[in-house]
Amino acid sequence: MVHIGTAQAVVTADEFDREPTAAELDAIECEMPVIEASIELLDAQIITLDRIPTELDARRIRRARRKVLAARRTLANTAATQVPGVGA
Repeated sequence: MVHIGTAQAVVTADEFDREPTAAELDAIECEMPVIEASIELLDAQIITLDRIPTELDARRIRRARRKVLAARRTLANTAATQVPGVGA
């Protein structure tokens, strides 16, 4: 009996089995400040899960939220200026 699993892998390759394209990697790179700020916010929130938040914890969460909002604003402004056909 001949095993045909590897011969069919190319034909039946799932979309999730491929490497990211250059455009997808560029999009991820553009969104990295938002991703990192979101991770920082999540870390600050996780710290307070098992204890009563102190004033320092509250400041850390507020700072992280502001950082996320600033990163999202910057990304939105950058994306808005890069739309082809829009502008002068």
